Amino acid sequence: MKNTMKRDMRSKGGGGGDVVLLSNVRLASAGKPAGNGARKGDPPTTVTMKAAPRSADPMPVSAPEKRAAVRKSLKAAAKARARRGTRRFTAEKVIKESRRWLNIIANANKLNLARKKTVVKETVKSFNAYFNSGFLEYRKSVAEAEQYAAIEWTGQGSYIEDIMGRQYIDCLGGFGIYSAGVRHPKIVEAVRSQLDRMPLSSQELLDPLRGALAELLGEIAPGNLQKCFFINNGTDAIEGAMKLARLYTEKSGFISTIRGFHGKSYGSLSLMGKAEYRVAFEPLLQDVYFVEFGDADEVEWQLKKARDVGLDIAAVVAEPVQGEAGAIVPPDDYWPRLREICDEYDVLLIADEVQTGMGRTGKLFGVEHWDVIPDIMCLGKALGGGVMPLSAFISTPEIWKVLEANPFLHSSTFGGNPLACAAGIAAINVTLEEDLPGQAAVSGEYFLAGLRDIQSRYPEHLVDVRGKGLLIGIEFDSTEFGYSVAAGLFRRGVLVAGTLLNAKTIRIEPALSIPGKLIDEVLGHLDDTLKSLS
Repeated sequence: MKNTMKRDMRSKGGGGGDVVLLSNVRLASAGKPAGNGARKGDPPTTVTMKAAPRSADPMPVSAPEKRAAVRKSLKAAAKARARRGTRRFTAEKVIKESRRWLNIIANANKLNLARKKTVVKETVKSFNAYFNSGFLEYRKSVAEAEQYAAIEWTGQGSYIEDIMGRQYIDCLGGFGIYSAGVRHPKIVEAVRSQLDRMPLSSQELLDPLRGALAELLGEIAPGNLQKCFFINNGTDAIEGAMKLARLYTEKSGFISTIRGFHGKSYGSLSLMGKAEYRVAFEPLLQDVYFVEFGDADEVEWQLKKARDVGLDIAAVVAEPVQGEAGAIVPPDDYWPRLREICDEYDVLLIADEVQTGMGRTGKLFGVEHWDVIPDIMCLGKALGGGVMPLSAFISTPEIWKVLEANPFLHSSTFGGNPLACAAGIAAINVTLEEDLPGQAAVSGEYFLAGLRDIQSRYPEHLVDVRGKGLLIGIEFDSTEFGYSVAAGLFRRGVLVAGTLLNAKTIRIEPALSIPGKLIDEVLGHLDDTLKSLS
C-alpha cells in the first residue's frame, strides 16, 4: 500500500514582495495555544507570510527576551545528581586498565593461576555492574561451575576450553555459528591475511571480496536466486528481506508462523511467534498474521481471507525447520504447497535459512530437502565460518531491480566488510570441499538413532527426539527437568542449551564434522545424566 500523502507548497507574487502560502499547516502543537489563539480541534489555518520588499531598510534587531530560569523540583535535582554518577575512571585509569587487558590478550596462553583467578573474578564483577547481571543467573556456566565461573577462553574444532583449562564438547555451536567447527584453520587464516592488508571498507572504492563472495553465493543458491546484500546478523537479513518484499510488491502485510523465530529488531520481532518476546515492545507492525507452522491449509485460508477483505499481503515468511521452537520439522508436503500457494495468491515466499543454511540440516540449504526455490532467502550464523559476523539476503534479478535505481536505499556501514567477506569465501570453500552437508546428514542420522535408543529407556522424561541433519531437539516432560539435564551435561563436560521458544527442549547443534567417537561420548554422558535424575 503506497503512501499518497503530499505536501502542497505554492508561491505567488503580489503586494510588492513574494507571498508564500502554507496550506493546512498547523502552527501550534495539539492542545496548546498558538500565536493566533488556535487550539486542538480548530480547523486548519491558512497563513499568509509576506516578505519585506527587497528595497526596504533592514529592521532593527531587538535583544532576545530573557527567559525565566526553570525552577527545579527536588525530584528533578535528584535525577540530575544520579545522572552525573560517581564511578567514573580518570583518563589515566582507563588507559592503565585497557593496557592491562591488552597485555592479557597478548599473553593469553601464559597466564599463571593467580591471574586466571583474577580474570574470573573481574569478569563476574563487570557483567554484574556494567553489562547485564541477568546473564549471571541464567548461564549454567556460572551457576553450575563449582568453585570458579566458566570463562570462555579458547577452542578448536568440536571443543571449547575455559580459562581454567576445563574442556567441553561443543554441542551448542554458538546457536549454529560453528558449523565448520571452532577456529577452522583455513577460515582463520583468510581473515588474518585480509586483516594485514585492509580490515574495513573505504565505502567508496569497490571491494573485490564483496563481489567475489556475492558471485559464489549467487552460484550456489537455489534456482534463480542471484542478487544479494551482506549485513552482520540474522535479524538484519530479515529486516532487509521485509523491506525488499514491501518495495517490490507495494504491499505491507506478512504472514508468519506460531513459534517462528526471525530475530529481535523491530521488523523481525513483529514476525516473532511467541508473546514473551513481543509484549514488552508492542505495538509492533500491525499487519502481521500468524498461522500454525507446518499447516499449508491455514496459510491458504489466511491468504484467501486477506484477498476477500482487501488486505495487502507482501510475503509469507517461514523457516525450513523451526530452530528456536525446538527443531520442528514440517510435513514433507509443506514447503512445496507453500510455493504453490504463494504463486497462486501473488505473494512472495521468504525462507529464513539463518539457522538452517550452510549445511546444518544435511543439505546446503534447508529448502533443498523439498526442492523448493523461495523468492527471497535469508542467511546468517554459519555464513561467517564461525570467525566473523556475516549474514545476507538474496533474491532474483527481477525482484532486485527495485533496489538498483538507488543502491543506497538499503545500506550498511559494516555489512559486507573485507574481513567478513574473507571469512564467507573461506566458509563456502570449507563447506563444499569438506562436504559438511553430507557429514551432517550421516552424523545426524547416527545421533538421532542413539538419542531415540536413550528415549526408549527413559520415556517418562524424554518425550520426543526430532530434527534434520545436526539440527536436533530433545524434548523433556518439563522445563525444570530439561534445565537439570543441561546442567548435568555441563558438569560432565558437554555444552548444550534450551531453545529460546521452547525451554523444555535442549538443542544439539555441534560442528558438522564432529567425530563419531565424540557423538558416542555425548550419548554416554546423556545416559548417565538421565540415570542420575530418574
